[in-house]
Amino acid sequence: MDATAAPAMPVTPGAVAYVIANPAPASADDVPETVVQVVDLKPIGSRFSFMASDGKDKIKAILSTHFASLVHSGKIQNLGLLRIFNYACNDIPNKQGKILIITKCEVVSPALDAEIKSEVKVEEEPAVLSKPASIVLKPRQDVKSASQIVSEQRGNAAPAARLAMTRRVHPLLSLNPYQGNWVIKVRVTSKGNLRSYRNARGEGHVFNVELTDEDGTQIQATMFNEAAKKFYPVFELGKVYYISKGSLRIANKQFKTVQNDYEMTLNESAVVEEAEGETFIPPVQYNFVKIDMLGPYVGGRELVDIIGVLQSVSPTLSIRRKIDNESIPKRDIVIADDSNKTVTVTLWNDLATTVGEELLDMVDSAPIIAVKSLKVSDFQGVSVSTVGKSTLVINPELPEAEKLKAWYESEGKGTSMASVGASMGASSPGSSRSLYSDRVFLSHITSDPDLGQDKPVFFSLHAHISHIKPDQTMWYRACNTCNKKVTESIGSGYWCEGCQKNYDECALRYIMVIKVSDPTGEAWLSLFNDQAERIIGCSADELDRIRKEEGDDRFQLKLKEATWVPHLFRVSVAQNEYMGEKRQRITVRSESPVDFANEAKYQLEEISKLTAC
Repeated sequence: MDATAAPAMPVTPGAVAYVIANPAPASADDVPETVVQVVDLKPIGSRFSFMASDGKDKIKAILSTHFASLVHSGKIQNLGLLRIFNYACNDIPNKQGKILIITKCEVVSPALDAEIKSEVKVEEEPAVLSKPASIVLKPRQDVKSASQIVSEQRGNAAPAARLAMTRRVHPLLSLNPYQGNWVIKVRVTSKGNLRSYRNARGEGHVFNVELTDEDGTQIQATMFNEAAKKFYPVFELGKVYYISKGSLRIANKQFKTVQNDYEMTLNESAVVEEAEGETFIPPVQYNFVKIDMLGPYVGGRELVDIIGVLQSVSPTLSIRRKIDNESIPKRDIVIADDSNKTVTVTLWNDLATTVGEELLDMVDSAPIIAVKSLKVSDFQGVSVSTVGKSTLVINPELPEAEKLKAWYESEGKGTSMASVGASMGASSPGSSRSLYSDRVFLSHITSDPDLGQDKPVFFSLHAHISHIKPDQTMWYRACNTCNKKVTESIGSGYWCEGCQKNYDECALRYIMVIKVSDPTGEAWLSLFNDQAERIIGCSADELDRIRKEEGDDRFQLKLKEATWVPHLFRVSVAQNEYMGEKRQRITVRSESPVDFANEAKYQLEEISKLTAC
């Protein structure tokens, strides 16, 4: 197919030759009209790669991570056309050839009928290809060497200014572990404490920062020992720096706190210089997680971003911190999204007071809330809370916010929504996080004592309750406002540490263990109030009344009535330490009686999978 026959904008002749000849444009303004065709689009980790074709030559290209959503949405398609605004063309390590890293582009056309071809030749050699006479490109201006620039302006240029002049500033998206020389211009958006550690190799110090460039791309930089002591007083939160002579490696998923495939290490020889007088506010890059998909993040180190419609706002509470007895403000808000689930978001400190008060005033208008960097915990099943670097934006100008607002106005407002912690949905065997997904036997869990060691893992079980110990501590006295434990006050009433108030009454809430059995074995499961009420068939207050007023026989009969009944359980498996010994803890996150019609459907689907092999 000839390039002139392509609909919309054709490819730019000689585009591949140009990017090889100009591997590091100073800015987007220095890049001429460059349109290429996407050929052989495929995923590589969290990114996508393809062959960029100009109709004659090809070069391997990689799209930056933030373009993944355009691929998933179908805007960037195989055989489609892209206009490139900015890029970096790097050597491929240990091979002859180059790779094009696209940091800024736009979609020109969706998929064409066929690949544009004109004696296509794949770029193999790192040598510069000559430009065809027919292409009109901006002439390259004479560029002075770095030494000339420094020599001419040495008298009045600050160190950071000299660093900026002598080398091109690289966007964070263009960096990889195989580049030797680079300079980045970044803002410190989070600064950790200088910490001490001790391991088998000895003692030391460690310190890390989160860096963000003008495009909003983030990376975590870590410094150890002497480098940590050297740079801890240098980095200041909110200031802009030029950094060079660092190294990159694949990010450790267990410890990474930002969305980046790489993490940076700065040793004593790294160059860190403040860009005096320069400031920029990087755009916030979100990686939203649907509320019904929060379960796998429970108890993990990875922070999440969520967006939802504000449903309710609690009053501000004052919580006394155990470590230093200091009172800190706390406020809970509830948000919902189009997964028809809600989640409680706990706001701390300034977010609880200033932003929280603003949310309280506008809750009736159901604004859209976007929150970045939330920690996911198993409190009340699943809940999230802010940390020191969390940010909250009200009615953000984002496509996700517009979509959510339209959903809420059209159908969400009248939909009955359940808490994600109370139930993950048992009615549909095919749903992604239902009580039918990840189904295992008990032996799969109990035979692996290391299961859940790094982070909680989730499974579904079909089991019978075989025993409920009547002599266990089955409940606790709870505050009617926040559900936290209360203690008897001197005189009368109950004191809530969470609310910092004295109440006349309290409620009992279940916290208990049950033994369950299946064909492969048995195990003890921990239960919270909501699931226990459904299993026992009454509230903890009612069961306590039965024991006191009707006697132990009636109390034990009530527990026996709940045994040998089949249930579906969604459980988390984690490692807890008790008396210096690690133990496996299995916690029920949601529960449902067996729906035999759905169970039969599930079993038939499993049989079909076996017979298809």
